[in-house]
Amino acid sequence: MARVFEYFVICGIGPEIRSLDGIKGFQGTGVMYTPFFLDQFPPTNKALYPPPPPQLPTCVLPAGVEFYSSGLDLNDVSTYPRSYPIVLTEGDGSKIYVSCIAFRDPVSEDIADAYRIPPNSFADKCICLVSRSPSFFVLRDALEELFTLCFSPTGSSKPLWEIIAHMVMNVPLPTPGRDRVLFAIENCLLSVDVPPKEGLPHADISFQPIVQCLDVDNLIKLFTAVLLERRVLLRSNKYSLLTLVSEAICHLIYPFRWQHVYIPLLFFSGVDYIDAPTPYMMGLHSGVDTSGLAMDGVVVVDLEHNHIITSEEIPPIPEPEFGFLRGEIMKLLYPKVVAIDQMKVSFGGTSELSLRGSSKSWGEEHDIQLRLIFLRFFASILSGYRNFIENSATHGFNSQAFLKKRSRSTNQPPEPMITQFLDSQGFMDYLERCISSDDNANNLLDKLQDAIGRGQNPAGILPSPLAEPEFITISDPSVGITGTGAKYCNDRFPSNIRTEEQEEKRRAILAAASGALDHSGKHTPSSPSMLASKDSKAESLSPRERAAERERMVLDIKVKLQGLWLRLLKLGATDDPLASFEYGTILALIESDAEGIGGSGFVECIREHIHSGWSCRLTDEQFIAVKELLKTAINRATSRNDMSTVRDALEVSAEMYKKDSCNSSDYVQRHLLALSIWDELRLANYVTLVVAQLIVVESHMAGLGLPDTEAWCMIETIAEKNNIGYKQFIKLRGLLSLIQQRRLNYWGTSFGKSQSFSSYGLPSPRSQDAADESQQPAEASGVGRSWVQSMFSRERTDSFSRVRKWTSDSGSLAANENVKNTASPRKPELPSSVQKKVQSSVRVLRGHTGAITALHCVTRREVWDLVGDREDAGLFISGSTDCMVKIWDPSLRGSELRATLKGHTRPVRAINSDRSKVVSGSDDQSVIVWDKQTSQLLEELKGHDAQVSRVRMLSGERVLTASHDGSVKMWDVRTDTCVATVGRCSSAVLCMEYDDSTGILAAAGRDAVAYIWDIRAGRQMHKLLGHTNWIRSIRMVGDTVVTGSDDWTARIWSVSRGTCDAVLACHAGPILCVEYSASDKGIITGSADGLVRFWGNEEGGIRCLKNVTVHSASILSINAGDHWLAIGAADNSMSLFHRPQERLGSFSSTGSKVAGWQLYRTPQKTLAVVRCVASDLDRKRICSGSRSGLLRLWEATINI
Repeated sequence: MARVFEYFVICGIGPEIRSLDGIKGFQGTGVMYTPFFLDQFPPTNKALYPPPPPQLPTCVLPAGVEFYSSGLDLNDVSTYPRSYPIVLTEGDGSKIYVSCIAFRDPVSEDIADAYRIPPNSFADKCICLVSRSPSFFVLRDALEELFTLCFSPTGSSKPLWEIIAHMVMNVPLPTPGRDRVLFAIENCLLSVDVPPKEGLPHADISFQPIVQCLDVDNLIKLFTAVLLERRVLLRSNKYSLLTLVSEAICHLIYPFRWQHVYIPLLFFSGVDYIDAPTPYMMGLHSGVDTSGLAMDGVVVVDLEHNHIITSEEIPPIPEPEFGFLRGEIMKLLYPKVVAIDQMKVSFGGTSELSLRGSSKSWGEEHDIQLRLIFLRFFASILSGYRNFIENSATHGFNSQAFLKKRSRSTNQPPEPMITQFLDSQGFMDYLERCISSDDNANNLLDKLQDAIGRGQNPAGILPSPLAEPEFITISDPSVGITGTGAKYCNDRFPSNIRTEEQEEKRRAILAAASGALDHSGKHTPSSPSMLASKDSKAESLSPRERAAERERMVLDIKVKLQGLWLRLLKLGATDDPLASFEYGTILALIESDAEGIGGSGFVECIREHIHSGWSCRLTDEQFIAVKELLKTAINRATSRNDMSTVRDALEVSAEMYKKDSCNSSDYVQRHLLALSIWDELRLANYVTLVVAQLIVVESHMAGLGLPDTEAWCMIETIAEKNNIGYKQFIKLRGLLSLIQQRRLNYWGTSFGKSQSFSSYGLPSPRSQDAADESQQPAEASGVGRSWVQSMFSRERTDSFSRVRKWTSDSGSLAANENVKNTASPRKPELPSSVQKKVQSSVRVLRGHTGAITALHCVTRREVWDLVGDREDAGLFISGSTDCMVKIWDPSLRGSELRATLKGHTRPVRAINSDRSKVVSGSDDQSVIVWDKQTSQLLEELKGHDAQVSRVRMLSGERVLTASHDGSVKMWDVRTDTCVATVGRCSSAVLCMEYDDSTGILAAAGRDAVAYIWDIRAGRQMHKLLGHTNWIRSIRMVGDTVVTGSDDWTARIWSVSRGTCDAVLACHAGPILCVEYSASDKGIITGSADGLVRFWGNEEGGIRCLKNVTVHSASILSINAGDHWLAIGAADNSMSLFHRPQERLGSFSSTGSKVAGWQLYRTPQKTLAVVRCVASDLDRKRICSGSRSGLLRLWEATINI
């Protein structure tokens, strides 16, 4: 029979002391230390349940452990013990409920002696009861009774650990709705009961805290945010409040379940989890500083001050449901106020809720009524939803038809709140449970809708309580036996009896600590021995501590992967997943993780998504991205001999193959053929391991309909008949030959390195290994990736048709092709001189440690370089999330880094320069002016109230800056003052242009409005209205302004008239950059759809005259000159266009000029996620900055 209590655990300071910063030893009071497991019952090796989570000490003491000079002081409330619950969530979604009591306990004498801790010192300690049952009250009552009994002056009749052992081992979990278990702790009688399963889920908490902390409107707002699966952060200075409110809101959304990260009490050192992109519900102590976090889109709920803050609007609950929900909650909370005008005489039509007694204090009846109110809300807002459930393979619910039906009934358009709710994972999970469940008789939502339809009392859907439950009494047979009458009193919480091995280990740790302190007294603080001891914390971690560290790491990576995976699937049809932030981050997590957590976590994300009902439908672009990620995960796992991850990844790919009807025909050849495992399997140094790998692959192929039972039997028979001692090696050779032959027959030949060995036999592994040592893996060579690269082109249909053609070739042809290529893989015949030039045309500049966020090229115009003698013309200046600005000189090959400018404290977002100065703007709201020659900080300009988005150096020692606070300011560098706020927008400014010759300023941003100011006259000229979404780019030349917006359009405006002259609307995504070609009066636009469009005057109007499809990702930069055009994209691809000079006397229209741009050269693309691009047309150079912190500089003239 299951038990109520799984473990009793004590956490606190153990024999090894380490601060939260990782510094070993006692550092004095006022420093927070890492908590550890001290004792537990039952021991892990004798328990029926899985061991407590390794992160439990960190979670139950979220702030860490602190040392004190005194213990409990009755005159100081801060020294009182604290009792609070926490809830932990495991990987499978199951919850662990823990009741905690934290208190000050004397430090053990042996620990104090070993670490030179002052005598009579105290430290935080926490005792915990761990359970799988949400019985908060009984967990709290039992633990508080144990704590009281421990420090009772009268003592206990038995040793405390014997009382704990009897309670943990003998109190069973009662049968829901039938039993009530009674047990005693000394003279205190406690009971446990569970309501029937047919009613509302068991909630052994009071809902009074949530309605006391939040008013009705904020309660509904929090409820809506959770229902729509936003990122919710609860703040309070009371641990209990965070857990109780989190649990209460989870019960109020019944019958739906929270599907995402759930950490009701977040440990202080895990505050970075708040920046996770995936939905979550977390609770954080209000004393933890979050000012350094972005907090964009996070719904922050201040439980102490009844306040909710969020940067994103939460769509309101529509009427009439909002009015019903608010009114019913008001009746429950304030019945006297609501019914103040009503007579006290009962009439037949009086509602039941208005007649409740208002004098009763809050109790269990109020909890049930509150939960019923929210259940009735769901019954109303989902009225008739069962008629739109479709039990098909592709759809579970016809949301469009449901919304149309609701619109007809309410005479209102579809409400955003309901639309978002129908797309939530919680709603999809509920539908899946409804469809897959054989018995829906216990569905309370359906019961309630039926009862309301029949005009019955909603409370009638709840089962009636049993008159008298059956009592089960748990007694301690040793209590009451006559004996010595001894009493056990304690001045501290006692330790459990340790085994000899545990005691020996404890003495060894303390002796090492004491010896280290004695040894350190003989050395200066800066001695190498001291530094080495500080850097060796990882070596001294115990297995349990290492498990806890790994568990925290797994949680961190998994939280990130879940959000990134879901966002990758939600990319639009015009987005390129390979160039997305999500793909790049997942790839980095897989590749940078030496322990394989990233790879196994990504595979687990896909597996959980498939099990949650995902139909595995992917676009071709998404499919290629997922394939690349899976391939990388398998390659990394193979290199670590992590066969469990290899097996899981192959099983996931097989599951996707079975479910995805769109891609099933090409899935095997497009996915498994490119896996490097085909090459890795040839290395027979560890024959048994390789055989295990082959078994995994062969089992996977059998799952795809390729059984090999007869072949296996034949191999076994031959090995046994010949009595060969190294049977495993024979099995390896035979099985490998079989798989290779079957692969050739099924897929045909390809350009992979796996073709380099015979299809009918395996050469000697030693000679083969020796021959392969100098070769690079297929993934690392550009030639080996030729088949994969064909899938990245836009003509994927042609590449796939070629694969099908290979597949259709005869088996003999495939075999001949394979034998022909045994000596070496296919390589293109390129002259060595050409290869050398190709390699030298692109340089990688390293120096930043964070993502590149700003990039600027110093042009000849900026530095007034009229004759070409300025050395600084052509320099590139970069800014990064590492808060540094770096100046690069491309003319110094091999030593391009010229200077590093340090001064900002947040990421750098904008850079500009003139002849002698560099100016930069940052997220730290400051603008810094630097001396270009000496790299010294000249001035720091402060005055903006948000991050600085744009900067511009002007003549006369002036600087123009724009910020997310909506203001545009002009500064005088000589006096370090703000001359004037020359313009103000209603929202963040994202782009800005200024004409120094006329004093005209144009700026635009998130408010979808472009503003024109005359700075010299000090007035606003025009407010250009027309865009419906953010304006991300602006270009001004003469009397023309061009803007590009997220509404997929670009607009051409007249500065003098303030009118829109043309709307350019042919892109299939946000327009990220615009350019005006002054020589031909043409417009060039680049969009997130990967297209570059050339616009010009033709037939009396502006038309798109040419499309460029060289790039397949978002266009980030377009820079046009008289005869050269540079383009950079987010997938790290670049291109340079050239327009030949016209002959003297020739005539052509403007349109033909714009369409005359010809592709001059583009470098070979490498996989990277690029954030910014800058170009130097005078020297034919393009530079890109990536998320990895690398700069890629391409010089197009080298390959001429």
